[in-house]
Amino acid sequence: MPLTNVLRSPRRDPLPGLRLGLIVTSLWLGAIVVLPLFALVLRPWQAGARPVLHALHDTRMFAALGVSFTSAALAAALDIIPGLIVAWALVRGNLPGRRLIDGLVDLPFALPTAVTGITMATLYAPRGWLGAPLAQLGVHVAFTQLGIVVALMFVGLPFIVRAIEPVLRDLPPEVEEAASTLGAGSVQVLVRVLLPPLLPALVTAFGLAFARGIGEYGSVIFIAGNQPFRTEIAPLLIVIRLQEFDYEGASAIGFILLATSLLALLGIGWLRRSLSYGASRESLA
Repeated sequence: MPLTNVLRSPRRDPLPGLRLGLIVTSLWLGAIVVLPLFALVLRPWQAGARPVLHALHDTRMFAALGVSFTSAALAAALDIIPGLIVAWALVRGNLPGRRLIDGLVDLPFALPTAVTGITMATLYAPRGWLGAPLAQLGVHVAFTQLGIVVALMFVGLPFIVRAIEPVLRDLPPEVEEAASTLGAGSVQVLVRVLLPPLLPALVTAFGLAFARGIGEYGSVIFIAGNQPFRTEIAPLLIVIRLQEFDYEGASAIGFILLATSLLALLGIGWLRRSLSYGASRESLA
């Protein structure tokens, strides 16, 4: 074939149907994700700036946001160590009943959140199986912010395990053995060999558990006590505003919760990328 004909021939798509697939995917993503978020952003401003300005002066809303964000952050941080241990046991350990443990890790994904909340409230109530002995020690879980953290830890643990597990699978055990052969102790192997490649995965796991905890509702309201300015969470306050037929106020709280969550997740994503870039530079060096 002459060269001119080759140059004039239309350029074929290496993946047939790629453009159509991208268009369909973009439309589907827009209808499922972008459009509801866009509606949430516009809804508080339909009645003017008054609902948003009123929400910015609502001390009860800021107290609820504080409870939601601090509880989610504490639960995600406290889940890191047990999540890392469980992921390590599943990847490197030869445990009996490993498949059962692997299935139990995913159970909070499938369990209805209301069932989780009722179970937690039953266990940690002042007369519950765990709440009664803890109350004798002076530790009260139910109807306190500690109860919210415990419920969010149960819900967020699978995110920690599943985010760390694939990274551990990609880490060859020979690297640890070589470090030990060269005279590195257990702490040195953990800090200088295992921790650097795991840091981005740990930050991702924290971000996933944190994001789930911010919007958690069903597993929290039964054990929280829902006391304004103490144990009331932001999603519950939105429901209360809707029950009061204050749709503008509920939308304003949802908008502020969305904006705050987005900023927090962007910060976590930036930290994860920075750690990934630093780890790649160290590996090349």
